[in-house]
Amino acid sequence: MLLVAAAASLKVRHLHAQQQKLKAEVEKAMAEVKTLSGLLPICASCKKIRDDRGYWNHVESYISRRSQATFSHGICPDCAARPYPEYPYTGQERR
Repeated sequence: MLLVAAAASLKVRHLHAQQQKLKAEVEKAMAEVKTLSGLLPICASCKKIRDDRGYWNHVESYISRRSQATFSHGICPDCAARPYPEYPYTGQERR
C-alpha cells in the first residue's frame, strides 16, 4: 500500500511539474503576442490611421508598432496598370 501511495505521489509531482512548464510556455507566448482589435479610424482617401493621440499614421507604421507584423511591398495589377497601361501586369511574373 505504501508503494502505491509513493508511486501516486511521484505521478502527481510529475504532472504538476509538467503543468507548471506548460503554464510558463503559455504565459511567454501570450507576452509575445500583440493583437490589434477594435475600430480603427482610417482615412477614406490616403488610408492613414488616426491614433489615440489624434495623429495620422501610415498604415504600415501604425500596425508595425502595435503588432508583430512586418510588411513587404508589391504592386497589385490595378495599380500597375495606371502608369503603364501598355504593359499588362498579372502579379505572377516574379514568383
